[in-house]
Amino acid sequence: MKKVKTKFKDLFVVNARIFKDNRGWLKEEFKKNFIKKNLVFTLVSSSKKNVLRGLHMQTKKPQDKFLSVLKGRVLDIAVDLRKNSKTYGKHFKIILSEKNGKHLFVPKGFAHGILGLDKENILHYACSNYRDPKSEVSIKWNDTDLKINWGVKKPIISQKDKFALSFKDFKQNKR
Repeated sequence: MKKVKTKFKDLFVVNARIFKDNRGWLKEEFKKNFIKKNLVFTLVSSSKKNVLRGLHMQTKKPQDKFLSVLKGRVLDIAVDLRKNSKTYGKHFKIILSEKNGKHLFVPKGFAHGILGLDKENILHYACSNYRDPKSEVSIKWNDTDLKINWGVKKPIISQKDKFALSFKDFKQNKR
């Protein structure tokens, strides 16, 4: 495994080694001594092509997240919402796939979203805190202030995401 820094403090990409032979492949997913975070909660999501989930975060019980794709390909977006950060309001984007061996570590204080790019996309999350529905916030995926090019005009989104906060409203709420 190799850690690749980004311009965002504490946000990094992990390039995993993939071992292939005639039977298939093996990929290392997680090493605690490599990530150095206490990840206590894992979940798996499945999304069809053009399903967009996000931008989500927990405000009162924030989570570090370590993400990898088990099947398919996703466009992964992380938006820095840490008030005192040099990159506040800016986003990082990367394509994660089962084939490219890339994982993403998203630290607390970032909103996160994904867009399914293949017919079937299975994403594995490991989080440093349990899910707290009362602390969850959604920010509009297509907010003009964030200037994120998702590459899709009409994604499939949830009811929750249809009524997400604008970035401006999020900032005014001082969450």
